[in-house]
Amino acid sequence: MAKFKRILLKLSGESLMGEKKYGIDEKRLGEYARQIKEIHEMGVQIGIVIGGGNIFRGLTGAGKGFDRVKGDQMGMLATVINSLGLSSALAAEGVRARVLTAIRMEPIGEFYSKWKAIEALENGEVVIMSGGTGNPFFTTDTGSSLRGIEIEADVMLKGTRVDGIYTADPEKDPTATKFDDITYDEVLARGLKVMDLTATCMCKENNLPIIVFDMDTAGNLKKVIGGENIGTLVHN
Repeated sequence: MAKFKRILLKLSGESLMGEKKYGIDEKRLGEYARQIKEIHEMGVQIGIVIGGGNIFRGLTGAGKGFDRVKGDQMGMLATVINSLGLSSALAAEGVRARVLTAIRMEPIGEFYSKWKAIEALENGEVVIMSGGTGNPFFTTDTGSSLRGIEIEADVMLKGTRVDGIYTADPEKDPTATKFDDITYDEVLARGLKVMDLTATCMCKENNLPIIVFDMDTAGNLKKVIGGENIGTLVHN
């Protein structure tokens, strides 16, 4: 039994690199598509937002001399490329998927609206919402918070390469300990980098819980949907 009826799944662009140093690893893309198919077959309505860091990150570009607005626009286009890749991988698995874009770019994708997204979800399509918020100075974390709130998701699932939230970066600090459960207030007070500040505050104010979990281990997405206590729950 699925614990959630409608979810917003946030995927990291960097994770799509898999074992490569840049771009999209087709093997990793296929693994993600199969995990998404598993929960789709459970009847879960799935909205997805993917980052673009495997191709271009606006903030990094700005640090190298790019105009920040143009850099962020390049990052938005990177998320569209990733979204098209995932929709293709889902189609190969027999799952109907639709790409919506925050900036008009038909026929690559349809222009996003809340009502279009919800209608597609209720019709059994996986909806991939690309282009961030369509505005510079906002990350895809904020984009996923916004879209999760708009489509009235029960939860945001943040798929990462780490199995939850720790007191410090576990890849750098071996003494870091993991939280099973933490409030938004504690995340903000401790300055934990779950998501950027704007995204965290949006979820807190709109009472959208987040589960941070390791998406790179096959089967974990289904476990989270089934209510297994893996990852870290962030809530009010």
